[in-house]
Amino acid sequence: MVQITALDKSYGSFQVLHGIDLEVAKGEVVVIIGPSGSGKSTLIRCVNLLETYQGGQVRVNGAPVGPDKVTSAARAEMGMVFQSFNLFPHLTAAQNVALGPIRVRKMSTGVASALAHDLLGKVGLAQHSDKYPSQLSGGQQQRVAIARALAMQPKVLLFDEPTSALDPEMVGEVLAVIQGLAHTGVTMIIVTHEMGFARNVADRVIFMDGGVIVEQSTPDEFFSSPRETRTRDFLNAIQTHHGATSNA
Repeated sequence: MVQITALDKSYGSFQVLHGIDLEVAKGEVVVIIGPSGSGKSTLIRCVNLLETYQGGQVRVNGAPVGPDKVTSAARAEMGMVFQSFNLFPHLTAAQNVALGPIRVRKMSTGVASALAHDLLGKVGLAQHSDKYPSQLSGGQQQRVAIARALAMQPKVLLFDEPTSALDPEMVGEVLAVIQGLAHTGVTMIIVTHEMGFARNVADRVIFMDGGVIVEQSTPDEFFSSPRETRTRDFLNAIQTHHGATSNA
């Protein structure tokens, strides 16, 4: 479903991604983890062309996605959920969800509105469809953003650290919604720093550092017996940090 070949990305003289090769199968849930600045968010932003790249190729469902051949058809196959919710403040939750299908899919307002209410129900917000973003908690706003991405009926869903802007007590509700979407047939690439979630939801975990893929394997293998020293150091640092936090 997603095919990334020899992908290079630079900001000026600073190279962020170095020849990334990655294939994601239809319906597969791939979770990308790694330290800040490792290139993981840049990688998924290149997939839907929020970032242009300098070398290599990205294909989605067989169609090329690239700076010289922006295929709106390929981009329409993808939904993206960001760290910040990016909802339109002057629109209700339902209107935020319905806007894409009306504008891009040319859906009638009535059909799009029914779809929006159905999807808001699926993310546990049926009672909040007529509220504006300012009337919703951060976790609720992020669930509206997920419903909005789903409204485009994408074949690929991209998540860029969807819980990093949330208060700790709201993280679980958003992760539960994403976990409920996993293995429903939609292909998912998720950048996250939530290790327990990665372990539970992923078919495959990818560890990035320094703009390269250092290691990838099943969650069980990855967390119980990582092969690379850099991966082990990263996981140990996280466990040490979490231990210190829970003891504080």
